[in-house]
Amino acid sequence: MGVMRIGHANVKVMDMDAALRHYERVLGLKVTHRDADGNVYLKCWDEWDKYSLILTPSDEAGIRHVAYKVERDADLDVLQARIEAYGTRTEMLPEGTMPAIGRMLKFKLPSGHEMRLYAHKEMVGTDVGSLNPDPWPDDVRGSAAHWLDHVLLMCEFDPERGINRVADNTRFVQACLDFYLSEQLMVGDDHSVQVATWLFRSSTPHDIAFVGGPRNGLHHIAFFLDEWSDVLKSADVMAKNRVKIDVAPTRHGITRGTTIYFFDPSGNRNETFAGLGYLAQPDRPVTTWTGEEIGRAIFYHSGELNEAFTTVYT
Repeated sequence: MGVMRIGHANVKVMDMDAALRHYERVLGLKVTHRDADGNVYLKCWDEWDKYSLILTPSDEAGIRHVAYKVERDADLDVLQARIEAYGTRTEMLPEGTMPAIGRMLKFKLPSGHEMRLYAHKEMVGTDVGSLNPDPWPDDVRGSAAHWLDHVLLMCEFDPERGINRVADNTRFVQACLDFYLSEQLMVGDDHSVQVATWLFRSSTPHDIAFVGGPRNGLHHIAFFLDEWSDVLKSADVMAKNRVKIDVAPTRHGITRGTTIYFFDPSGNRNETFAGLGYLAQPDRPVTTWTGEEIGRAIFYHSGELNEAFTTVYT
């Protein structure tokens, strides 16, 4: 029962043509639907549901909502009751509110980010099918991202004013949605202040993450690649397409994943993330990093944290 995995992210873009060139040519996504409001829906080649990314035309960048898929439609009623009992208002959106999707449970995290849950989305299949499939499709483009892997949300963090939306969000998704904590970054003299968390519902190190910052926002959406060599190829694709690279290929200490960070034309940060890292299981001990090791935790090779990495986001 409950949340299985990430379903889609809805991000705002200021130039739709430029955004489509980016997500199609650089990441390899394909357009599967357009609606009358100008939203464009895309999927990766290894995803079977109709879309995982929604681009919405806007005057600003950032995230509109993130959605997670639950196992059964009845789970939505159970989770609605649990969330309401926690003290958070919800709204059940009817089937058809969004294309190709059933009813959705809509609510806000303590940080103010909008989250939706749903059970049904039209299944169109992967690009290689499910009967005697090849390992990858012949017409794959760019970085050939397999799937939308996770999102990292920036959450208001001001301990002097008693504000820690990282901790608030973490408690909420654990209590209401049964997320498990895989890793955390603790700061303060006694390492008691939770400034960043990574949580999962599937078997990967994180399906969502929260990091403290001066304001709420979107840090990045991440797309999965197989291995380190794919991350390097992804960097080549970005260079060929004159993409603004934020962090060159490296390894995280947290999650052990290999990574490259870059920006779409509107300034939304993307990540191509490779490697399982480790098998996340409910009984796995939580990995804790402390403030003095924050550089190595984020960028394991250099051990140095670029200040803009946590201050520049949409």
